[in-house]
Amino acid sequence: MSIAQSAAKAMLSDALLQDSSGINRINHLELELPLDKVIKFVSVGLPLMLVCMAFAREISLGPQISCFPPSNFTIKQAGYVDTYCWDSLMHHEFDRDGNFEERSLWVHKMFPYSLLAMATLMYLPALIWRQLVMPTLGSDLLFIIEELDKSYNRSIRMAQSILDMRVCENLFWAKKKRYFEYPLLERYMQCKQNSYFLVSMLFLRGFLLLTFMSAACLYLAYFHLSAFLQDEFSCFVRTGMLRDQNWVPELVQCKMIGQLVFQVISVANGAIYVLLAPIVLFSLIRLFVWDTTFISVYDVLPALDLINRHKLGCPLNDLNVLLLFLRANVAHLKSYGKVRALCSLAPPQVGNGAAGQGLNAMLTQEEIEEREEAARELAEEVEESQTTRVITRPPMD
Repeated sequence: MSIAQSAAKAMLSDALLQDSSGINRINHLELELPLDKVIKFVSVGLPLMLVCMAFAREISLGPQISCFPPSNFTIKQAGYVDTYCWDSLMHHEFDRDGNFEERSLWVHKMFPYSLLAMATLMYLPALIWRQLVMPTLGSDLLFIIEELDKSYNRSIRMAQSILDMRVCENLFWAKKKRYFEYPLLERYMQCKQNSYFLVSMLFLRGFLLLTFMSAACLYLAYFHLSAFLQDEFSCFVRTGMLRDQNWVPELVQCKMIGQLVFQVISVANGAIYVLLAPIVLFSLIRLFVWDTTFISVYDVLPALDLINRHKLGCPLNDLNVLLLFLRANVAHLKSYGKVRALCSLAPPQVGNGAAGQGLNAMLTQEEIEEREEAARELAEEVEESQTTRVITRPPMD
């Protein structure tokens, strides 16, 4: 029996987790959900990549138009016409009454800058999340992760102490001590069930993303309808010093040579945003469903029942958000692998989904055995007292 006890003590000592610095942990915590990261990288990175392509084309080719000046223009004069018409980018024409009309085509020139503004807007929800939510979320996750690891260590130490116990009163004392030692994490998570800061910020982030993506798609559609249907325009060049030069024509025909590239860029950007919208909606819809499969593993620990003993209610609260982030940070939970191994090796009533109920049944069986033992001891004491009374009774005359 002593060899078995020594082996059990050694196994329990090896199962204890080593303490680690919380500062190192918080620097490596995942404070954004994987799906939100993908949405951020695509929604921000795509317009940035496209604007780099647009600027690279503009720098390499110069003005994105090609004008057709009269044949008597020199090369320098033709270059001047291209530069001037690209800078002004105004379409001139005469209406039916012979009046001179102007229409701006600056949407072509501002298209790369609009993509840059689009990327900035798409990064705004992530920036709000980083500045307002990440500090609080990091401290909450660090506390829960440390408490879960500490709860695992306490369970191992309690098993060691129960292994060394010889007197029944010590077992009752251990249960009372355990009752006052564990509920901190349970009460903290119950408090988070009545908090709505994290879930409201997640909804705000998703709402802003959907709003900005809708606005971007509407802008790109307007861009196509207003400018892309017209790739040629008439440029008025008789201005300034050339106003009185009769040999200079009033209007010069010009053509947008970069229109096809802008069309491909805008269609690609709009199509990706349309495909991203259902993903953003899914990231919001999942907040309406509890994700308890991860944390329910820890219900095999004695007196650590985080989920099963109280009604969860509506999932739209900070507790559900924290459970999602705990799943994303499972690599930082040292105890998770060990507890999961215990679940797989435990009896069916403990290892299944109703872990808390199985533990309650086990504890009830312990209480029944203790009561039976106490009853036997009481019966033995009564029998001994009766025997003593018979022995000490004086003889009758």
